[in-house]
Amino acid sequence: MQNIVPMSRNFLELRHGQHLALTPALQQSIRLLQLSTLDLEAEVASALAENPLLEQEGDGLQDSGAPVQLTRSGDVAGEGVQETGPDSSQDSAQESASSGADDTFQAERERMDFSSDSRSSRDDEHSERPESARVSNLREYLLEQLGTTRLSQRDAALVELLIEELNDDGFLASPLEEIVSWMDPALDLEVDDFRAALKMLQSFDPAGVGARDLGECLDLQLQFADVERFPEISNESVLKTARNLCQQHLALLATGNMTRLREALQCEAEVLRRAHALVLRLNPRPGSGWNKPAADFAVPDVIVRKTRQGWIASLNEGVVPRLRINSMYAQAIGSARSGANAALHGQLQEARWMIRNVAQRFDTILRVSQAIVAHQQLFFSKGWGAVRPLTLKDIAAELGMHESTISRATTQKFMLTPFGTLELKRFFSTGLVTEGKESTSATAVQTRIQSLIQSEDRKKPFSDSQLVSLLDQDGITIARRTVAKYRELLRIPTAPLRKSQAGAG
Repeated sequence: MQNIVPMSRNFLELRHGQHLALTPALQQSIRLLQLSTLDLEAEVASALAENPLLEQEGDGLQDSGAPVQLTRSGDVAGEGVQETGPDSSQDSAQESASSGADDTFQAERERMDFSSDSRSSRDDEHSERPESARVSNLREYLLEQLGTTRLSQRDAALVELLIEELNDDGFLASPLEEIVSWMDPALDLEVDDFRAALKMLQSFDPAGVGARDLGECLDLQLQFADVERFPEISNESVLKTARNLCQQHLALLATGNMTRLREALQCEAEVLRRAHALVLRLNPRPGSGWNKPAADFAVPDVIVRKTRQGWIASLNEGVVPRLRINSMYAQAIGSARSGANAALHGQLQEARWMIRNVAQRFDTILRVSQAIVAHQQLFFSKGWGAVRPLTLKDIAAELGMHESTISRATTQKFMLTPFGTLELKRFFSTGLVTEGKESTSATAVQTRIQSLIQSEDRKKPFSDSQLVSLLDQDGITIARRTVAKYRELLRIPTAPLRKSQAGAG
């Protein structure tokens, strides 16, 4: 009996549905909004180099056309922007198909003038910038020292391999047994071979390099310490106690229980105090001095100034690119309806997108900054202790934007204030209910905790429970665990450890 296998049939099916499509212009606007000012500068420079129809004011041929008129949107940069000038009717017809998706992201429309005569190129104003001085890194510094030794080629190769295994702090990142397992068995290498190579590496400068843990790192620094820099090591008892402390009792030291520590070390209180002070002067990251990152520049996007009406925010005009379309080239390529020069017409459209989206980016940042300044007026006069509770949701609701847009507009965007150049993100803080049903920000509470600890008696520091009582007197009622969490965020040690550090000082 034969089995009858049913045959599958291919068929076409039409389905109706709706979905949101991100147009290229909208994708570009979202990407530009989340860039920092320095990254935006690089992006604009790349666009200027690749697109001959896009130019910066002060460059190229004189533009005799009328100023470009832009319409801004209150949410994501670049949607629904209209331009007046040659070929604008053709371009608006081409973009009408995507207007339905773009309208989803628009909150409001206002007129904005982007004049071609406003300023000259800012490249001339910022032609020189400080560079970070980086002569060599830790690896190169150690290899230079290796070149001065009289090791055999085999031993020098083992030391060089260990140098490659160091992390940025100068510690050996992998155990010796694991490093041996990576080697070819034909080389007949053992752990003892690498131990000898490690001893040689640990004799190099900086002292402590090649250590496998913090205790070994500090002990190596004591072993090779310079008596002129650390005169305490001339006292044999202090040096012996300090080395014993680093080798065996760092965990006990971290608890701050100096009584138990003195019993474990079997030394006098004065000797322990001097040994502790010596250990505190050592460098827990010996390689950090050779691995400093390149200098980062926090260029303010917004500047806050005080007026009779209060503090107001305005754009830093020095970082706003002034872009325009080369009218001579735009007129030379003719109308898009002719079908000629399709590639150039594509570049013309890309140039218009870039101009609108850059303008919209800064407009969005300005509106968000103005809303932040309006909420945080007291901060600009009194400092962090006066920061009010504020969330992304609050600003989003006020401006009619999405929270993700507010997040993009405040990440890596900076504001010049009386208290320095600050990232916009720092002005957002959750609220805590205080006595009288009023709310204060978590940032203000942290500032108050830091202020209380700075003013305490170093020999009798405040415990977390005492800090709770002091805050309660100010009308701030929070739990002890919350105080402990904020203290840890501020990188402030516990009361016993602060007391031990004061005694060691």
